[in-house]
Amino acid sequence: MKLKVSIAQLAPVWLNKEATIEKAIMAIKEAFQENSDLVIFGEGFLPGYPFWLSMTNGSAFNNQTQKEIHAHYVKNAISIENGDIDPILAVCKENKIAAYLGMIERPTDRGGHSLYCSLTYINKEGVVQSVHRKLQPTYEERLTWSPGDGHGLQVHSLNGFTVGGLNCWENWMPLARAAMYGQGENVHIAVWPGSVRNTEDITPFIAKESRSYSIGVSSLMRISDFPKDTPHLEEIIKNSPDPLTDGGSCIANPDGSWLVEPILNKEGVFTAELDFDRILEERQNFDPVGHYSRPDVTELRVNKERQSTVKIVKE
Repeated sequence: MKLKVSIAQLAPVWLNKEATIEKAIMAIKEAFQENSDLVIFGEGFLPGYPFWLSMTNGSAFNNQTQKEIHAHYVKNAISIENGDIDPILAVCKENKIAAYLGMIERPTDRGGHSLYCSLTYINKEGVVQSVHRKLQPTYEERLTWSPGDGHGLQVHSLNGFTVGGLNCWENWMPLARAAMYGQGENVHIAVWPGSVRNTEDITPFIAKESRSYSIGVSSLMRISDFPKDTPHLEEIIKNSPDPLTDGGSCIANPDGSWLVEPILNKEGVFTAELDFDRILEERQNFDPVGHYSRPDVTELRVNKERQSTVKIVKE
């Protein structure tokens, strides 16, 4: 069995929901031209990562600048329930291609005002199959993103493979990884805002630990990618490095060797083919949730309930 996967290493049209959705659609169509089964976008690609927090003293309490940038972010976040990604669902269905889409979600089941860093899986029929809200935002991200839950810790069958994904530093959480492995995952997708420093070590490590294909997908971000109408743009970019993120997307084989070495400072859609036999070969001597596990000694409990402040009991 084979699986063709495309990495969409792109810069968002930062904090512009509509324009970034159009860019995603173009990438999906390009992946279709490569006969891909799956296209993957980086963490928070729609509508972009909250880079301003590190550049503008994001922890300043009750600060008007922070409030205005945050409000702009919220207005450009994604509401799946209100149809924001319907054009993406339609192009996936039309081209019979699945997608993992990193997004900043504004869910109505949590009131519609707070933000979550979510990884959404769309199948080849253009139907959302899971929305994984990042369990623990990292460091300054907590100033703008809310902690998620285990509801989206799900895997999906695709061309005989079992795919699953985690957001950014969740991939350093041993129990989160184990939750995916235990459901039969053999293609692990780790999405990042960008930078080879995030992907070059952990991508082959996860491949060796899980004996699975390990795919690291990052975005790019340069100062030139900030739209001119971004609120407080001058304050954001005056202390910004350039680039802010250099990509580093890559794919490791189940033995940890590179199938696609980290791609730096290059925007595009990059495609590779996975061979299922490579997974079986490496599981011969190690399978972390099969023959090389001891569930009688250690086991993991996973709560997949979607968390909400309000639970309506119908009469």
